[in-house]
Amino acid sequence: MLQSQAKWEFKNDEMKALKGTTFHGLGLPPLIEHLLVKRGIKTKEEAISFLEPNLDDLYHPSLLTDIEKVKKRIQQAIDNEESILVFGDYDADGVSATAVLIETLRELGAMCDYYIPNRFTEGYGPNEQAFRKAYNQGFQLIITVDTGIAAFAPAQLAKELGIDLIITDHHEVQSVLPDAYAIIHPKCSTAYPFKELAGVGVAFKLAHYLLGYFPKQFLDLVVIGTIADLVPLVSENRILTYHGLKAISQTKRPGISALKKLAGISNAVSEEDIGFLIGPRINAVGRLQSAYPALELLLSEDAEQADSIATEINDINQKRQKIVSGITEEAIGHVEENKEANKQVIVVAQEGWNEGVLGIVASKLVRLYQRPAVVLTLQPDKQRAKGSARSIPAFDLFENGMEIKDLFEQFGGHAQAAGMTLSIDDVDRIRIALNQLAKQKLAIDDYKEKLEIEQEIALDDVDIKLIQSLDQLAPFGMGNPKPLFHIKAKPIELRQIGSKKNHLKAAFQGESQRMQAIGFGMGGLYHLISPQADMEMVGFLQINEWNGRKNTQMMIQDVSVKEWQLFDFRGSKLWMKQVANFDKNSTAIITFQTTSNNVSYPFKHYHFDQLQNEESKRVLSEYKTIILVELPKNLKDIQMLMESVTPENMVVTYQLEDNELSQAFPNRNDFKWFYGMLLKRRNFSLSSDIPLLVKHKGWKKDKIECIIKVFSELEFVKINDGIIRPVDQPSKRDLTESQLYQKVIEQAEIEKTMYYSTYQELKDWLTSQMEQHRSIKEEMIYGL
Repeated sequence: MLQSQAKWEFKNDEMKALKGTTFHGLGLPPLIEHLLVKRGIKTKEEAISFLEPNLDDLYHPSLLTDIEKVKKRIQQAIDNEESILVFGDYDADGVSATAVLIETLRELGAMCDYYIPNRFTEGYGPNEQAFRKAYNQGFQLIITVDTGIAAFAPAQLAKELGIDLIITDHHEVQSVLPDAYAIIHPKCSTAYPFKELAGVGVAFKLAHYLLGYFPKQFLDLVVIGTIADLVPLVSENRILTYHGLKAISQTKRPGISALKKLAGISNAVSEEDIGFLIGPRINAVGRLQSAYPALELLLSEDAEQADSIATEINDINQKRQKIVSGITEEAIGHVEENKEANKQVIVVAQEGWNEGVLGIVASKLVRLYQRPAVVLTLQPDKQRAKGSARSIPAFDLFENGMEIKDLFEQFGGHAQAAGMTLSIDDVDRIRIALNQLAKQKLAIDDYKEKLEIEQEIALDDVDIKLIQSLDQLAPFGMGNPKPLFHIKAKPIELRQIGSKKNHLKAAFQGESQRMQAIGFGMGGLYHLISPQADMEMVGFLQINEWNGRKNTQMMIQDVSVKEWQLFDFRGSKLWMKQVANFDKNSTAIITFQTTSNNVSYPFKHYHFDQLQNEESKRVLSEYKTIILVELPKNLKDIQMLMESVTPENMVVTYQLEDNELSQAFPNRNDFKWFYGMLLKRRNFSLSSDIPLLVKHKGWKKDKIECIIKVFSELEFVKINDGIIRPVDQPSKRDLTESQLYQKVIEQAEIEKTMYYSTYQELKDWLTSQMEQHRSIKEEMIYGL
């Protein structure tokens, strides 16, 4: 048995009483119709709108509160030749939003410049120092993009300095708003239907309104920020992303083209390309230094300059990856040292951690420990701690953070991600407070990651055509997750791959279809899955193309084995290496023959004779994995063992020595032949005739000696001076009356059942012993 790491939730398979003719005329495969219904799409018109996103379905920007006021103020600035400062953010959403608005203002003929705060010297969002600097440089109008909705003090300063501040943002709105000249924010606009635009989406809406036409030339920028910021890809975001992916695939922007080339993207750009290749590279710049190179790359009109900047950004990203790896390792060490203090919510802090990557580290901790995580860098010179948090679905970071906002100097973000600054003295208080909130609000089940499975699917139903049909639902992301499927199959191949053997690869063969599967980061499960087990997998289906050949493949997200597993290492001398990955606290070794304490085993060791009292049986019952390193003295020992344990896994590692009795055991015809030969000859020499008989019959010496010992025990023969002679008129006795014969028969049965049996025969027999004990136990419980 192998427990899944996540909680599997199978979505309701009913079609919600909708008939199969719901999407009549669209020619959709049944699976796609099924998935559309599960996404709340009920009509043919809704299906067309979802499958073929139309730019005409975007809401008009005039519905945004204050947008007309903003347009007039910007036009006034242009007419009066006032200097306009676009104040952006250092992530991919903020950088792409800044690029959109700068290019818009330039097209309108505005005198404009941009400013992106330094994460390390200024922190997140507008700040008073930057505003004073802008004032001294003569800027009379500041427009924020992807930031500013929590900039209360800077907004007040701008007002005092006579600077008009326009805030465009999409982050969570607090109970009060900054005192700004105007605020463009979907959640502050009651007339605007869609509230989940990214920062670049809000900037794009403003650009559209300012320019007076739909600016398709910015879609390649919009798609970067929208996907990288993990906003829900529904409604307007789906439309912008769908068309943005087409735009970025054909982009003429030197900067994006250079970045695509470095990332190895040569075909159509997918949402995964942006999420895993383009977005992280742009984000990496602001995480380690000033984000200006990222913005300059997007704005560049020179191919040579763009190539140079893209190379610099790629190097920064590689450096970022190394830094993340180091901090993650140290953060895990903190958690392991203080497990109780971080039981519900992880809060770790250390001096010297690069604050630009702490959000990534927090995400890794959430995935590893399945609980919210706050990762802080300590700055003793300023007596403050600064960092990022990530969460699980059941724990709203913004909501819970606002409940203890008095402990923060600065706090903001979303339900699943937040940033904060606090006093070093309050780190422990934050940890205690967040753990108390989580303890009050969350159940144990809330901490386990939930995988929503669209459908169970048979291996033979997975083909290229099916997977290609799923692409109609793309682009996938938040709000429109890539469909997860459940498949149960027995692997024909299971192995570790990767330089560190940290990935799992499997192959499956149905009656008509073959499928491969990859589990990244799951290499450690290789030793915990029996090659003959029925694996249950949850994952994404995709097409793997190699050397022009296309194959179906599942990207495994989780795996389990529901039945108990038998690991068959019979006869192997390397079994200790093969079981090294089993949990030492839940694995026990059972011996039946060896009593010496000098034998060293890698797990807790019990001799069968120690398991005869109730307390020892209770202790043994707590082990999930039982390893049998020796054959039992009799099969009843196994039956008795099953009274104490019902293991999730059983490992058999025993070997047969050359002197095992049953290997030399003769059958009845052998006994008959030997006795007839002896009656004719009347004598048989142990020293001279045994070698001759070995050569004549091809028997082993042990076999001949066994026959002689049984006949001697039954008093059919007498042995004097090494000569065997038959007894005249011996008593009539059956071979089974010989204790030696009985012992060898029993040993032969043990070896036949537990050593020479096939894998399936042994598993079936062990299963029968478990079920027999379970049946007896149930009868006792119910008083039958």
